[in-house]
Amino acid sequence: MAETGLKVIMAKLGLDGHDRGILLVSQWLRDAGLEVIYLGGYQTPDNVINAAIQEDAKVIGLSFAGGDHLFHTAKMVEKLKEKGLGDTILIAGGVFPDQDIPKLKELGAQEVFVAGTPMQTIADYMTGLKESVS
Repeated sequence: MAETGLKVIMAKLGLDGHDRGILLVSQWLRDAGLEVIYLGGYQTPDNVINAAIQEDAKVIGLSFAGGDHLFHTAKMVEKLKEKGLGDTILIAGGVFPDQDIPKLKELGAQEVFVAGTPMQTIADYMTGLKESVS
């Protein structure tokens, strides 16, 4: 597929070591033509933000399976604003109770993908972001 030119940082924050989902999504996005930098698990917001700055990434994708998604999303948005990166697109994915999806969006996640979302749906959404960040 054609290269989109969209650079995405993918990471897991905190102590959540469940990485199967984010590894699959990262590979699927690469196959769809996005440049994906996967930082791995056990990251801090500062590590993720520093990588986004260094790589000039416009999108950060965070994966959660440990129940700490609201805390970490709020912290990430706070840190992005502190660094002057409030326009960075934040995407959350993983295992969430349905009632937390609107909360994640209120906190600052532009989109939320729950476990079981078809990979093509995620890839289509992410490749569509190119126009919004160009």
